[in-house]
Amino acid sequence: MKTRGPGIAGNPVLIGAATVLVVLVAVFLAYNANRGLPFVPTYELKAEVPSAANLVVGNDVRIGGSRVGFVGDIAARRRDDGTTVALLTLTLEKSVAPLPRDSTLIVRPRSALGLKYVEITRGGDARGYADGSTIPLSAATPAPVEFDEVLSMFDEDTRNAAAENTTGFGDAFAGRGESINTAIGAFRPLLRDIIPVAQNLSSPDTQLGRFFRELGDAAAIVAPAAEAQAELFVNLDTTFGALREVARPFIQDSITGGVPALDTAIRTFPIQRPFLRNTELLFRELGPGAAALRTSAPTMADALEAGTRVLPRTPPFNRRLASVLEELQTFAEDPMVPRGLRSTTTALRSLKPTLAYLEPAQTVCNYASLWFRNVSSLLSEGDTQGTWQRFIIVATPQGPNNEGGPSSAPADGPTRENHLHTNPYPNTAAPGQPRECEAANEPYVAGQTIIGNSAGRQQATTESTP
Repeated sequence: MKTRGPGIAGNPVLIGAATVLVVLVAVFLAYNANRGLPFVPTYELKAEVPSAANLVVGNDVRIGGSRVGFVGDIAARRRDDGTTVALLTLTLEKSVAPLPRDSTLIVRPRSALGLKYVEITRGGDARGYADGSTIPLSAATPAPVEFDEVLSMFDEDTRNAAAENTTGFGDAFAGRGESINTAIGAFRPLLRDIIPVAQNLSSPDTQLGRFFRELGDAAAIVAPAAEAQAELFVNLDTTFGALREVARPFIQDSITGGVPALDTAIRTFPIQRPFLRNTELLFRELGPGAAALRTSAPTMADALEAGTRVLPRTPPFNRRLASVLEELQTFAEDPMVPRGLRSTTTALRSLKPTLAYLEPAQTVCNYASLWFRNVSSLLSEGDTQGTWQRFIIVATPQGPNNEGGPSSAPADGPTRENHLHTNPYPNTAAPGQPRECEAANEPYVAGQTIIGNSAGRQQATTESTP
């Protein structure tokens, strides 16, 4: 009979190899336990979060406190607006799919040692994220607060202040137990009355939330003026410090006497109001005159200085003027005077268009002054028998239709001199005319007949009269 050789159980090498293989498989499974078991289907999403501080690959992803996956990868992503966020790759169980689109997530601390995990709050939207989709940054709310950020507010100054507050509260309550009991007993009416007040404040009709929003807007508006307000309070402290020196008896007496003064003002101000209104109107009308005084004050000072010499002579002049004023009164009471004034008014009104047409001839072109000056020069020479008129003979050019006699047409050549130049109505800057002084500024065009206004715009001034 042939004997059977030893099996695997009797082979130490095979047993050892099998044992090592089992240990390796166990170690591999244990190492990858946080990343999920191999060959198990998963549901993968990407999520944008503001910061992945202290979050590492392999941290849990939880829904309602239960682990449903892990963080497979962490990377940085630059957004279109220039900011940078953390992009997490979440490997989740298939049972989570599809995650509703209104779900939110937050990175939360798992312990005080800094271990983190991602908590997902599942929404109720019928639409869900497909496998491989990205959860936007807007779903990563609220912003997480780190434990070290909470502890960092207790800096040295804050700790010292807390210690001083604790000491102060202890000193304040020490030995005041009976007074505190009395105060607590007095709180009962306050609490009874505060209930309807709180109900009114909590009512939507009160719009208390809007009140605080408006307060926030007001604070934002005055924030740029914070430094100026701080300087104002510093200056007020300086002012009140100076007032402290005169507080007694001066300010005290003014406060004591202020009540009777205010009572008197209440009685008298309504009576004074018309006077004050008229005074305000008077000063408003005096405003332009007061502004003009700045330039006319030197002239007025000279006039007043001259008036001090003239004023003593005015009484005799006034006595002589009395008869003149009596005659003026008699003239004003004459019934024919109003009729004469009305006729004069009618005449002046009819002359107004003519004067308006002739006015620029003097105000712009200075023709009247130049005419009288030239007339005086015309008769300025003479002898012991008197003055005589100066003149010069201007000979007319020869040729057909020349100005030396009657003609059938305007002189128009053939010689260069035999041309008529006449302008019976030159422009004088009158209404409807160009602003030019054509007379005395007309150019002479040789070899060409010119009748009427000269071509082009002449200057708007003539020779001034000194």
